Amino acid sequence: MRPATGPDSKSWPDPLLPKKFSDMSELHKFLFDGVPVRGMLVRLTDSWQEILKRRQAAGGYPVEVMHLLGEMTAAGALMQASIKFNGALILQIFGDGPVKLAVAEVQPDLSLRATATITGTIDPGATLSQLVNVNNEGRCAITLDPKDKFPGQQAYQGVVPLFGDQHEKIENLGEVLEHYMLQSEQLDTKLILAADGKVAAGLLIQRLPVKGTGNLEGQIDRDANEDAIGANEDYKRISILASTLKREELLTLDVDTILHRLFWEEPHTRFEPLAPKFACSCSRERVSNMLRGLGAEEIESIIAERGSVGVTCEFCGAQYDFDPVDAAQIFTHPDRQQPPPASVQ
Repeated sequence: MRPATGPDSKSWPDPLLPKKFSDMSELHKFLFDGVPVRGMLVRLTDSWQEILKRRQAAGGYPVEVMHLLGEMTAAGALMQASIKFNGALILQIFGDGPVKLAVAEVQPDLSLRATATITGTIDPGATLSQLVNVNNEGRCAITLDPKDKFPGQQAYQGVVPLFGDQHEKIENLGEVLEHYMLQSEQLDTKLILAADGKVAAGLLIQRLPVKGTGNLEGQIDRDANEDAIGANEDYKRISILASTLKREELLTLDVDTILHRLFWEEPHTRFEPLAPKFACSCSRERVSNMLRGLGAEEIESIIAERGSVGVTCEFCGAQYDFDPVDAAQIFTHPDRQQPPPASVQ
């Protein structure tokens, strides 16, 4: 990637001047010069609004769920952008609250989608624990699903609880994922997340691995990186600066202004921005495979009762309808694929 304008360049924008926001989602990577610290900042605008738009037909999300799902989507984009992996990164939160499951999925090209399943009443102002971790049974799972699996290869998954070392409930998703990065990569990480109805955004600051690639797949020198946890003074200084970023600033300020305000005394090199976008991988073929997995007897009983089978993709809202002839053809098709999360009607 070609480095973009740095903070000490004469063309660096004046932070006092009003900025023109881009309507396009963007993710910026940067390295702090001469120190083992990297950063990324993502602002999801059109892609996040498209996710919310697709949910409108089902009544939309309560604001508390919208905030959680937006933070998850921003975090998923940051984590996918930090690894070298040809496959999907799937961030899931599930537990014993009214939100049964929240999912954000990001592909290697930063195409993304997200959804949440709500089974109970969401109280106004509900916190993370009240949404998914009422009795400390909530979990956060990160799955790396290879695009082209070898025979017998399984997806890699790591799971952490939604509570701390003393079993205290964690109310900040960024803190949950910081714990995950320590467990998975032995890397110090600071993650600031925020979302509303227009923007889902996040800032990630991370100490670079001492050895290995540090790519969430365990291909690192665990001992060397674990020994360095909490020991790098450069990371400590920069993460403290990042911690001063307020939610309102993350949601309302442009990338140039945020980075200048936080790190104007920390020389860093920025790279060409990436462009996250909404995309859904559902298809009629994948839904057919899901129905085939239910078995002919189950599908025949649904058709006998309703006359047809309808499946709605929970990510994008696409509707797939199968009449008796369509359903019969499903069980003569030899190919099988893993289906997307969907609900049978």
